[in-house]
Order: sequence, then structure tokens, then C-alpha cells
Amino acid sequence: MSFDPRRTFRALRYRNYRLFFAGQSLSLIGTWLQQVAMGWLTYRLTGSAWLLGVIAFCANIGILVLGPFAGVVADRVNRRRALFVTQSLMLAQALALAVLTAAGHVQVWQLIAFALWLGTVSAFDVPLRQSLYVHLVEDRADLPNAIALNSMIVNVARVVGPALAGLLLAVVGEAVCFALNALSFVAVIVALAGLRWPAQAHRTSAAGWWSSWNEGARYAFGFAPSRALLAMVAVLSWTITPYASLMPVYAKDLYGGGPDTLGMLLSAAGAGALSCMLYLASRTTIRGLGRVIAAAAVTAGIALAAFSHLRVFPLALVLMALVGGGLMLAAASVNTILQTIVEDRLRGRVASFFTMAFLGVAPVGNLAAGALAAAIGAPATLLANGIACALAALWFRRKLPALAHLLRPTYRRLGIIADEG
Repeated sequence: MSFDPRRTFRALRYRNYRLFFAGQSLSLIGTWLQQVAMGWLTYRLTGSAWLLGVIAFCANIGILVLGPFAGVVADRVNRRRALFVTQSLMLAQALALAVLTAAGHVQVWQLIAFALWLGTVSAFDVPLRQSLYVHLVEDRADLPNAIALNSMIVNVARVVGPALAGLLLAVVGEAVCFALNALSFVAVIVALAGLRWPAQAHRTSAAGWWSSWNEGARYAFGFAPSRALLAMVAVLSWTITPYASLMPVYAKDLYGGGPDTLGMLLSAAGAGALSCMLYLASRTTIRGLGRVIAAAAVTAGIALAAFSHLRVFPLALVLMALVGGGLMLAAASVNTILQTIVEDRLRGRVASFFTMAFLGVAPVGNLAAGALAAAIGAPATLLANGIACALAALWFRRKLPALAHLLRPTYRRLGIIADEG
């Protein structure tokens, strides 16, 4: 398939999406600056792989605990106004972290508290943003492209952010990374303010909160294809995402490097993910994404297992690219399918279940990986995780024919496949 910029970036022809895309691009780089700086600061202060897992756990546990409630909120409120609130709260968190670090008063318990703060707000922010895309493009046929482009900028940030963080950590320290993250939230707030928002009546369901949540849960877990897709994402989150929280161990102890080495390892994963997102954005249909998910998950698992005991740095960068690419391609493909097939009235709730599966399960996986790494070492931990992921992906691949059969009526209704007969 030849590369066609007009096809790959077609969602950018919409003004609202361009604004949000620009704001998100800067904000996501800031997010990676903070994430790398927090990991490095934690390991510099404590030398503990266990506490790396604790910080990563705290940064996302709010998504797992509050995700169901957040999804109901996303389907009931004015999403743009709610995003003003969440972005402002995350700005305040980053600014406070920058001030404490610059003053030399930061302690580990404060890092844990700030991580919990961020995770709690993110529980509401992520499903709000996920359910916003349908309102940023005028033609629903371009929704999968909008989702893929957002995943692409996530991974541009995964390349630029860690590399920039490694440079900043080596030259000016953690506080500047936190301050730049605070500034990046301003970009999103400005973009939100500039959106031309259609006059919408945000209808509140006559049903209660529990009934609203239960309706979303029945769709997410009662429909076999969505259930299998969410299960595959949860496995990826548990097994593959802990690589990022354990990278300071590899950078400092196994490769004898510093923050620049950490930045290179994480940027390699981001580069692999970015190339995969360009592929996903170039696709014009969601047909065949099930096979893509299975292949990407198998690749991520095998590459992580191979990376776990490797000591050749250039080859480690290649394997990190495969790990990052496989992880993000599989997760973004799942999100693209779910956001394409779901009804608008359920969009926020289904987005929250995806967020719980991808970001909410991650803290539990990080905590387990941190504890396991403290007991048997980081290499053995990543080896076990990689093998588990590959086996789960093979199970998912075996289920694809049955899942495709169940999805066929929905695809016909949406015009993704032609009516038979």
C-alpha cells in the first residue's frame, strides 16, 4: 500500500480536530517528560524497583477504581466544560510537583500522592477525550482515522518526550520537566477554548446512575466481540506495559547508563509505535483489524521475552521498537473497532471500559511486576510477562472466526461490508 498523505491525515481537514490535535500533541510530550522524570527521580532517591512499581501503580489505579463512574459522567455532562476542569487539575498537579522539586523538598510520599492525584483526574479525563472525537469530525467515516491519528501523536510523544526528558534530566534536572508538563496543559485548554462547539442538549438519562452503568457494562461484556477485545487489551496492559516502569533498572544497572540511556530505550519503543500508527491511520476500513491485533500482540510478547535477558544495546533498541509498536498497534486497533461500532449514547461508557482495560489494569500489572522484579529480578519478570502475552494472543487468534461472524451484522448496518444477497 503506497503512502498517501491525504488519506493518512484526512481527519485534519476539520478545524475542530486540527485544534485538538495540536493541543494534544504538546500536552502528550509534557506527559512523557513528567513520567520519565518521576521514574528517574524515584529511582535516584530510593534505588528501589519496588517503588518504581508503586509510583506507576498509583498513577493509574484511579482509572481502574473510578473508571465505571467516569464513563457514566462522560455520557451525561458537557464534555468540553468537563475537560476544562480535568486539564486545569492536572496542570495544578504538575506545577506543585515542579515547585517542590525545584525547592529540594520533594519526598517519595509526595511523589506517591501526586501520582494518585494524577490517576484520579485521568480516570475522568481519558473517557471524556475518547468520546469527544466523534464531535470533532463532521463525517463519521473519518472517525477511525481521527482515533488512529490521536494514537499516532501519542507515539510521536513517546519518541520525543523520553528523548527530551533524558536530555533535560542530564542538563537541568527533574523540576524543569515537571514545569514544562504544567505549561503543556495550557495548550490543551487554549485548544478547547477555540473549538466551534455545536449547540447540543446533553441529555440526562431518566435512568439512575447504576442503571446507566449497567447498560454500558452489558454492551461491553455481554457482547462477545467487545468482551474478547477488552480482555486482549487487559492482558497487554498487565504483561507488556510494565516494561516502562522497569526501564530505569535496565538503563542504570544492566546497561550502566544514565537518563540519556533511559530516554533512548523508551524513545525506541515510541518510534516503533509511531511507525505502526502511521500504518493504522493509512487504513481506510476496520475490516481485518482482528488479525492485526493478534499479530501485534504476539510480536510484542516475543520481543519483550527476547529483550529481557539481552545485553547488546543496539539490538535492545530494535526489540524495544517491536515491543512498543506491537503494544500500541494492538491497543489502538481495539479502540478503533470499539469506537466505530458503539452507539453514540454508549460512547463514554464503552470508552471508560477500554480505558480501564488499558490504563486501569496497568497499575496492577506494574505493582505485580515491581514486586516480582524485587524477588526474582527484572529480566525474569519481563521474560515471564512476554511469554504470557504471546500465549494470550494465540488464544485470541483462534477466536477470530467466531468473533467476525458475530460482528458481521453490525458491519453491514454501518456500511463497512455490503449486504449479502
